[in-house]
Amino acid sequence: MNYTVIWVPQAEDDLTNAWLAATDQLAVTNAAHRLDSALERHPFEIGLKRNSSVNRTAVDLPLGSDYEIIEDDKTVRVIHAWLV
Repeated sequence: MNYTVIWVPQAEDDLTNAWLAATDQLAVTNAAHRLDSALERHPFEIGLKRNSSVNRTAVDLPLGSDYEIIEDDKTVRVIHAWLV
């Protein structure tokens, strides 16, 4: 089953700042798309668990992201992003 991926406003700002700061902006764009796709399909299979199984960190170079999985709603909320 697919999940809905939502980038909260802070994560969108983080992504914009990462893109602006990147030497290879296309790489950031592509990484964001790959992360979105992976989170939509299998959010529990990517990234590392943090303080619980639903709070995770994923990296797709050159981009990192923190996200939380809301299983009841089949939603993934990206809460932070940064350049690795």
